[in-house]
Amino acid sequence: MQKNKIEVCFTPATFEYFKNNEAIVVIVDILRATSAIVTAFMNGVKQLIPVATLEEAKAYKEKGFLVAAERDGIVRDFADFGNSPYNFTKERVYGKEIVYSTTNGTNCITLAKDSHEVLIGAYLNHRALVNHVVEQNRDVIIFCAGWKNKFNLEDSLFAGSFSETLINSGKFETNCDSAFASVDLWNVAKPNLINYIDKVAQRHRLAKNGLDDVIEYCHTFDLTQIIPVYKSGCIVKLSDY
Repeated sequence: MQKNKIEVCFTPATFEYFKNNEAIVVIVDILRATSAIVTAFMNGVKQLIPVATLEEAKAYKEKGFLVAAERDGIVRDFADFGNSPYNFTKERVYGKEIVYSTTNGTNCITLAKDSHEVLIGAYLNHRALVNHVVEQNRDVIIFCAGWKNKFNLEDSLFAGSFSETLINSGKFETNCDSAFASVDLWNVAKPNLINYIDKVAQRHRLAKNGLDDVIEYCHTFDLTQIIPVYKSGCIVKLSDY
């Protein structure tokens, strides 16, 4: 039986070399964008409109939209809130349409938008995402948001966990060195993931601004079956399509 292929793209700067419009792309920005997106849908958001620039986000705000926008972890002065998962409470987001712009994650969605399917991945929906990808019988690209076009550890660790689980399903294989590297990295970290995450640069950036209260939450497996998907300019629940 022919197996589907797994590739891992470590940063947006190299995505053009992985681009495959027939593949499923899983966007990963663990600290914090994709964890926040999954949380928003857990708490009943209607849809998110991802935009790459602050100018776009501000223009939506001027039209009356609710806006979540940050750069370097800091909420922008015109925004209603930033991208901590804890911002996306049921009281705040249930039934709402929210414009969303972050330092790294939303740009990845823009880059991947022409792929067969663009899914939002986090530890929070890890198993549901694996099950869906296995069912689709397509190649998959795990697209790490990184940090300003540089490699980061937290997204690469997720890529390793996800790749390993897909390979163990028996339906996927890889000949991609970055996939092998991510799996090796995951196997170093997984005996004590939170301890390993202590060295991550983004963890220290968040701590500097008092925003590191989400570390354990963002590394919690399988809190939901919800899979957000990018469709026609918006992020919605996969089950709605």
